Amino acid sequence: MENAQIIVLRVLIMSVILAVGFIAYKTGVISKDGTKQLSAVELNIVNPALIFMSYQQEWNSRLFSGLLWTFLLSAGSFAVVIPLAMLLKRRKDENLAVERFSCIYSNCGFMGIPLIKGLFGDEGVLYLTAYITVFNLLVFTHGYMMMKEEHDLSALKKAVTSPTIIAVIVGAVCYVARLRLTSIPAVGSTLAEALQIIADMNTPAAMLIAGSTAAQGGLLGALKEKGILSTTAYKLLIIPAAVTAVMMLVPSSVALMPRLIVCIACACPAATTGTMFALLFGKNAQRCSEIFAVTTVFSMLTLPLITALASMVLH
Repeated sequence: MENAQIIVLRVLIMSVILAVGFIAYKTGVISKDGTKQLSAVELNIVNPALIFMSYQQEWNSRLFSGLLWTFLLSAGSFAVVIPLAMLLKRRKDENLAVERFSCIYSNCGFMGIPLIKGLFGDEGVLYLTAYITVFNLLVFTHGYMMMKEEHDLSALKKAVTSPTIIAVIVGAVCYVARLRLTSIPAVGSTLAEALQIIADMNTPAAMLIAGSTAAQGGLLGALKEKGILSTTAYKLLIIPAAVTAVMMLVPSSVALMPRLIVCIACACPAATTGTMFALLFGKNAQRCSEIFAVTTVFSMLTLPLITALASMVLH
């Protein structure tokens, strides 16, 4: 329950910042183009800096073992979530691909990183990078082909060369090789402090973006759409509950933190990547945006519930 209490506090803080982003967009302080630019800064600079800095820790075999387990558990969670989403969302209509994508892929970077950092600190963010890596590889292969509705691995190059994955690779190499910025003579400490300041921008930037994006969708109208509501229920409740049930089958000898992190990451709201793919392939981008907005708002209630459930049953 302690984890749930921490996440309630984090969610309340994030909700306030999200509301500021919502108001900022409605009052013209942040424009639609401004939201896109903030997203680019977050994805290409702030997130990679935070991920890299999470690896700037003293070598610890326990942490390395936990990181490897998180990779394995993350892959296992997607092996459950993908067929489950296909089973839950079967009605053939023009929004089928959009809704399936939204059920499977979560906003594990924007929402997951600040939550996990608040719960577990840099160690938690280190483990979350494993989930984010698996997410990126799948979203630009399986997710890309799902939205395009044909087999095409051309986006795999984009997945493995994204700033996030590069930050994971460079950070992991430095961690295993035990190379720390602070060990660089003269400039190391200054560089580390500068990158940490950039990394600390993650939560406010991510939630301002989330609030601004939510303000662009027809939130009240979306709440009347059965397809959006069912997608929200699947994404925020049913799928995380299923992943939590699977994590219960993992031997108790595996550390609790990696199991909890996978549960929380998959319980985050729908990924914003869906809107990008919808625009690219002529799908219903507005519906993607509305699903993101509705799941973001309701996740403020469901994330503490899923965290409490997972914390209780996985101990």
